[in-house]
Amino acid sequence: MSNQSLILIEFFLHGFSDIQESQPFHFLAFLFIYLMAVIENLFIITVIIKSHHLHKPMYFFMANLAFQDLGSISVTVPKSMENSLKKINTISYSGCICQVFFLLFFTISHFYLLGIMAYDRYIAICNPLKYETIMNKKACIHMAMSTWICGFGLSSLYTGSLFTVSFCSNDVNQFFCEIPQLLKISCSDTYLIAFYVICAGSSISFIYISLIISSYIEIFRAVLKITSTQRKPKAFSTCLPHLIVIVLYIISGSLVYLRPMSRSLSTMDLVLSVFYCMLPPLMNPLIYSIRNRELKRAFWKLIGDL
Repeated sequence: MSNQSLILIEFFLHGFSDIQESQPFHFLAFLFIYLMAVIENLFIITVIIKSHHLHKPMYFFMANLAFQDLGSISVTVPKSMENSLKKINTISYSGCICQVFFLLFFTISHFYLLGIMAYDRYIAICNPLKYETIMNKKACIHMAMSTWICGFGLSSLYTGSLFTVSFCSNDVNQFFCEIPQLLKISCSDTYLIAFYVICAGSSISFIYISLIISSYIEIFRAVLKITSTQRKPKAFSTCLPHLIVIVLYIISGSLVYLRPMSRSLSTMDLVLSVFYCMLPPLMNPLIYSIRNRELKRAFWKLIGDL
């Protein structure tokens, strides 16, 4: 790669748009997944807002999570579908910055919210008598706001530091703009930037994952001590969906960001990217609603009132 920097006005995204024969299938598949994710997450948000008996901390955080899922999938998928439909593979420089910023914004805030939801379940099961006092309306709003503020701050920091570097090429080996692929085409000394991003992100993630794990260790200890045969399955059923979402989120992110970076985009890279970008927003609403009787009853009641 040449060391001469370029004055860029656009980037070329490579991936599905490079395979002309598969573009119609790519567009239809992405459209189906996107519409399903939008419908599912809007269903969660609408049912929780319209049903007053669901105005509880757990469902308040679930609605925030659905909004974050809706935002994260809307950052990357519509642009990729547009490129396939128009048979182009470009994105403007400002569009690339926006993709990086908003993808980080929704991803980071999503990660922090999962931790708060773990804390909510910990208080509900391990300290139920003080639950309403600790998880009051004001506290829940402040917790939710803190996730959005942290997401905004860290995404601004990462995006700002990334786009102070110069680029030797405008060919991005991905169907959307992301930091690892952009660092590969940078002319600047990206080792320090990459080291800073990896260390900062890994440190925060390690601390937060440790808190989540410790919360669930205490939760399972408390659940196993429950003697009632009716209360124990109910306690597990409220925790299990959230635990599955956390595992799905961590695995999908790890497969993308902790794998060795290759010079060329392989089919496996594309599959992992789709898994990372689309699977959590598509699966999270199903995981939360499939065994949640309150949510399903509220949905059918809402349908009946129409």
